[in-house]
Amino acid sequence: MPVLTFAAEGAGNCVTVRDAPYVFARTTKGSFVLPARCAHRGGPLHLATFDGGTRLICPWHGRATSVTRAVRTGIPAVRRGRIVTAVFSGTVDPEHAVGYRPMSPCLTAGRPRPDQPHTDQREPR
Repeated sequence: MPVLTFAAEGAGNCVTVRDAPYVFARTTKGSFVLPARCAHRGGPLHLATFDGGTRLICPWHGRATSVTRAVRTGIPAVRRGRIVTAVFSGTVDPEHAVGYRPMSPCLTAGRPRPDQPHTDQREPR
């Protein structure tokens, strides 16, 4: 199983494995590695908002994704300071790339709030 390390926030906060981007998200329900694309239509799930409870809402089409399920069944990961180490499925180390994706404030602060804007206006670090 490939073990990959990337930034928890700012520059280098996205790792792309087998053409699928992933980011680290922190919410009041837990921290987890989140696919940055919606499984339904490929929307930017890293820019999702909360429905006021435990579901992320895709900004493209409004499909809800359970945060509780993502925390419980998601990609195993550990955060230490600003670094995340995640264990991806597979037996051979995949080719991967590290890049940057802006994050919805409700996925970085640990306090999901539906009234926050969809995009993170901070500059990459």
